[in-house]
Amino acid sequence: MFRFHLLAGAAASCLLPAVSLAATPGEGEQADPAIIVTGQRDPLRLEEQPQTASRLGLTVRETPASVEVLTQDDLQVQGLRTARETFNQVVGAVAGNVPGNPAVVSLRGFAGNTVSILQDGVRVSTSTVVQRDSNNWHYDRIEVLKGPASVLYGEGALAGVINKVTRKPVLGERRLDTLLSVGSFDTVMAAGGVNLPMSDTLAVRADASYQRSDSLYDVENNDTFSAALTASALWRPSNAVSLLVAVDHFEDRYGATYQGLPLIPEAFALRPSDAVESANGLVADRALRRRNYNPRGAYSGADETTIRSRLDWAVGSGWSLALDLTAYTADRAFLLADSQSFVAPSAAFPNGSFRQSYQDFRHDHQFWNARGAIANDSVIAGMRNRFTLGAEHNSTDFVSLRQQAPITALPAADVRDPAAIALPTGTAIFTSSNVTFDSRLRQISVFAEDAINITPKWLLVGGLRWDHMALTRETIQNVSGAVDRNNPTFDPVSWRAGTSWDAAPGLTLYAQYTTAVSPVSSILLASVANSRFRLTKGRAYEAGFKASGWGGRASVTGAAYRIEQRDILTRDPTNPTLSVQGGRQSSQGAELSAVVSPVKALRLSAGASYTDAQYDELSELIGGVRVDRAGNRPINVPDTTLTASALYTIAGEVTLGGFLRHAGAFYTDTANTIRVAGHEVLDASISLPVAANATLSLRGRNLTDAFYGEYSGYPATNIYIGAPRSFELSLAARF
Repeated sequence: MFRFHLLAGAAASCLLPAVSLAATPGEGEQADPAIIVTGQRDPLRLEEQPQTASRLGLTVRETPASVEVLTQDDLQVQGLRTARETFNQVVGAVAGNVPGNPAVVSLRGFAGNTVSILQDGVRVSTSTVVQRDSNNWHYDRIEVLKGPASVLYGEGALAGVINKVTRKPVLGERRLDTLLSVGSFDTVMAAGGVNLPMSDTLAVRADASYQRSDSLYDVENNDTFSAALTASALWRPSNAVSLLVAVDHFEDRYGATYQGLPLIPEAFALRPSDAVESANGLVADRALRRRNYNPRGAYSGADETTIRSRLDWAVGSGWSLALDLTAYTADRAFLLADSQSFVAPSAAFPNGSFRQSYQDFRHDHQFWNARGAIANDSVIAGMRNRFTLGAEHNSTDFVSLRQQAPITALPAADVRDPAAIALPTGTAIFTSSNVTFDSRLRQISVFAEDAINITPKWLLVGGLRWDHMALTRETIQNVSGAVDRNNPTFDPVSWRAGTSWDAAPGLTLYAQYTTAVSPVSSILLASVANSRFRLTKGRAYEAGFKASGWGGRASVTGAAYRIEQRDILTRDPTNPTLSVQGGRQSSQGAELSAVVSPVKALRLSAGASYTDAQYDELSELIGGVRVDRAGNRPINVPDTTLTASALYTIAGEVTLGGFLRHAGAFYTDTANTIRVAGHEVLDASISLPVAANATLSLRGRNLTDAFYGEYSGYPATNIYIGAPRSFELSLAARF
């Protein structure tokens, strides 16, 4: 953290933060800081080739799946600063900031380990292990492939894949982009990036960002800090060969952590709200909006570094070769009161109190990956055929200290005026668990894809992947020294088949069938008992359309889908104390996205989703009794989401923006007894040029000051309340 303070201090004199770029730059171009809304061609980018959806170079239009791309311009237009804010803008997704899993995503009825998050096409581990709420200044774009994607990225990609693509050098261009903003809750952000051509064949780029806040949620004792440095060099000695070498470093820390607002009985609430309804009378009390009950000194933080390279070689005659090498290391820590239990008022605590449990988790994580692929683009029997065959090998070493104390571990905290609780010292309180997980995962994969044009308008796409996963797991009891070992292996096969058809000019219809696999929990953090279970299996059906027209000023996409997952953990009907595989979960729904520019100065966009998700077969052990949950909705899954925006430029200079986000109601427990009401959030912005290369913007967030639940915490009775009304002033410049 100290070196980043030095970096930020040195950079701050020349860094001023970027805002809103409505026009989309061409390939190899960078966005101009002036905010000018134009009727751009292909507003949903149907002709672009996202690297996430296929290794065949298919365009979004050709891909028989739902693909969504958010560029850096899009992020800045909407004022999106972090990964969580960005993921919340994906059609059909909601995101939260659980301390042990910042920026956790729920997508198409599934959440957590079933959504894979990549950086530059590489999956280090499950998102619940590696994802942080990082600054998104460093990403050229965010690509989202929805639905099962194990055929491309292996286990864990049941609901979809989010790929964070970092900024890369551009040959022949010398420029500096800068960003500075200040806002509510003492929030400050500074960022900048420089692109330098070293010769006709060599260019380098470096980006730095720094953000600090008293709390992004306006919560007491919740200082946040995040910073990053990414740098890369691109060497292209000819049109046939390119080599990219890059290093990425990200840091973050959340002071005193935050576990969300704990629910209390309505009889003891000073300002009960309708944000939460529960079967046992628990409510969200507005009067506790800013309270934080975690011990002083508790925190959640991460320090991670990635070194990577990519070689691309166009061999000739339609053949090409790609080689990716990645090395990653991370240290993470999670110290927090992971649950609060309400105790009615007493003489000692006339306002009521919370008894709290406590956990201290640590990660020591190393990973490396090598992936090579050969590809061919040629004509076979008069039909264009694109083919890729590749292999991948990676190795993970993961050590996690996991210490847990029971609900009475910490001193009671007054509900209204919690006193400072000292951070526990020593290990005597860790009587619930005090273990070390020592995991070694070795994986070998072989994959193939093919796309053949039966006719110029009709494309067939297929893919196949085989993984061999060998896990060595030791669970060490730190008090007694006892060790439990397990060495499972998994050999899943995933495949997909799809087709797209240009039914009319500007209109493409598509359909696909895909399969996927996922562990019953994170493969690196599963207990030895859970690591003995086989992988769950998933499959999905999807059909949809992609259309553009009106002279390139309008684009619309739509999809209908069904996803099924089987072999999730449930309870043995004959012996409810035993966990067995055999449970099932499914979701089905529809999504629609549209962008239109009716006139040059106006750009309208919207995305809507409907999800019908349920547990088809699931039972739990409650008080020694097996309870059926079939038909219930999975947690953190709203039935509807909506995003909408309007950007209007007056006289070619001043841009007005309005942004609406809606999420339907969701449940925090599998019993569906705690229901968080749906909500709408309205943001707005105004931007104007203040110099030839600088733009000043004022942004207001949650202008109606809505009090709403955003996501659930670890216990079902903790709810993350969205940030209240806030404002931000920012200045963007380009040199």
